[in-house]
Amino acid sequence: MDRIDSMRVFTRVVERRSFVRAAEDLDLPASTATDAVKQLEARLKVRLLQRTTRQVRVTLDGEAYYRRCLSILADIEEAETAFSGTRPRGLLHVDVHGAQARRFIVPALPQFFSEYPDIELYLSETDRYVDLVGEGIDCVLRSGTPKESDLVSRRIALLREVTVASPDYTARFGMPESWNELEGHRMVGFRSSATGGVLPLEFMVDGVAKSVALPMTLSVGGGDT
Repeated sequence: MDRIDSMRVFTRVVERRSFVRAAEDLDLPASTATDAVKQLEARLKVRLLQRTTRQVRVTLDGEAYYRRCLSILADIEEAETAFSGTRPRGLLHVDVHGAQARRFIVPALPQFFSEYPDIELYLSETDRYVDLVGEGIDCVLRSGTPKESDLVSRRIALLREVTVASPDYTARFGMPESWNELEGHRMVGFRSSATGGVLPLEFMVDGVAKSVALPMTLSVGGGDT
């Protein structure tokens, strides 16, 4: 097995946390995957993975090498695809908030599978921060500002947020004309699984973000909130 193939095996082992599952993904014997990583470690003279009977964990050196491998493999894939016309194939794991999946991703799936029939798509649904490497996730779709990270992030859309109230509510509490007239009002809170806390209402006022936390008797999480 050459170095590039060994890198592919290593990155899949890191992502799947298992030699067996990585070998299954790559249609290889588990012994071949194990030998490929051992050869990499011998060549580099570092321990890339910590192995136990229950799990496989990446070391600090392995994490750094994993990120370099991803960059190298991406460049190779891009170069080969540009000249060979090879179509993407294999398992793609995307983690996305449920409301985003239902409104944007699911309706577009027929066209996606028409263009990429060799892709097997696995959609998981959370709104928490995830460990892409540790949990074997290829990409996540999130709203808000991403944390500082070595991972690649791209803005794919700008979505408007609105604050709404039912006619019964405004009949009882009145209709505020501005964000700073919300004193005495109540809200349905959104409880973030990332922090465990309830997010405040947010408004853009002349390009400046304003946050308002109101009292509540109901908080929700996930879904179409």
